[in-house]
Amino acid sequence: MDILIALVPMVAWGSIGLVSGKIGGDANQQTLGMTMGAFLFSVVTVFVLQPAVSGWILLIGFLSGLFWSVGQNGQFHGMKHLGVSVGLPLSTGMQLILNTVAGAVFFHEWTKSKDYFLGITALIFLVMGAYLTVRQDDDGQPKTNQKMLNFSKGFRALIFSTIGYGSYTILITWAQIDPAAVILPQSVGMLVGASLFAFRKVSINRFVWKNMLSGLLWGAGNVCMLLTLQKVGLAVSFSLSQMGIIISTLGGIFILGETKTKKEMTYVILGCLLVILGGILLGYMKTA
Repeated sequence: MDILIALVPMVAWGSIGLVSGKIGGDANQQTLGMTMGAFLFSVVTVFVLQPAVSGWILLIGFLSGLFWSVGQNGQFHGMKHLGVSVGLPLSTGMQLILNTVAGAVFFHEWTKSKDYFLGITALIFLVMGAYLTVRQDDDGQPKTNQKMLNFSKGFRALIFSTIGYGSYTILITWAQIDPAAVILPQSVGMLVGASLFAFRKVSINRFVWKNMLSGLLWGAGNVCMLLTLQKVGLAVSFSLSQMGIIISTLGGIFILGETKTKKEMTYVILGCLLVILGGILLGYMKTA
C-alpha cells in the first residue's frame, strides 16, 4: 500500500508540466497560479484533518515552501527554454541524483550491501532513462510551439531548480514532521516565494487563475509523498515520484505538439522503459 501511495505523485506531478503548458502563461504566472492552487488545497486539507501545529513546524514548513518556489520557478523557466519533453526529464535526472544520494548517505536509508546494489542499479536505470528521453538527433532538434529553445539558459535554470527542490525534500526528511501539519505553512512559504518572483512582473489574469489547477495536482502529490517519506525513505519515495517523466515526456510530444525525429522517438521509448525498470527495482527493495 505504501508503494501505491508513493506512486500518486508520479501521476500528479508528471501531469503538471502538461497542464501548465496547455494553459499557457509565462514561468512567473505559472508559478504564482500553482502556489495559489496549492495553498487552497492545503487549507481544505488542514480544515478536514485538523493536525497539531507548533512553532517548529511553522518554521520548517515555511522554509521548505520557499525552497520549493525556487525549484518550481527554475523548472518552469527551464521548460520554457527546453520544452516540456526535454526540460522535465532533465530536471528529473538532476533531482534523482541529489535526493537519492542524500537519502542513502546522509539519512542512512541503505544499510545493507543489497540495498546499495539494487539502489544504485535503479538509479542508473532512472538517470539513463531520463537522459535518453532528452537525447537529440544530430539531424534534428525538438520543436515547441513557444519557439524559445535555448539549452544554456534552460540548463542554468534547472541547476537552480535542482538546488531548490533538493533543499525542500531534504529539509522535510531531516525534520521528520507530521505531513498533515506541515502542508499549510509550507504552502504559505510557496506563495510568498512565488510572489517575490512575480513582484512587478505579473498581473493577476486568467493565466494565473487557470494555473491554480496545477497547484491542486501538486498538492495531492505532495501529501502522498510526505506520507511515504518516513515509511519508505527519501531515496525510494522521491525516486518513485519522479517516474512521472514518462507522462510528461510522452504528453509533451503527443499533447503539446513537441516534435521528435524517428531516432529521438526510439530514444524516448527506451528511456521510458528504463525508468519503469528503475521504479520496479525501487519497489522491490521495500518488499524483498
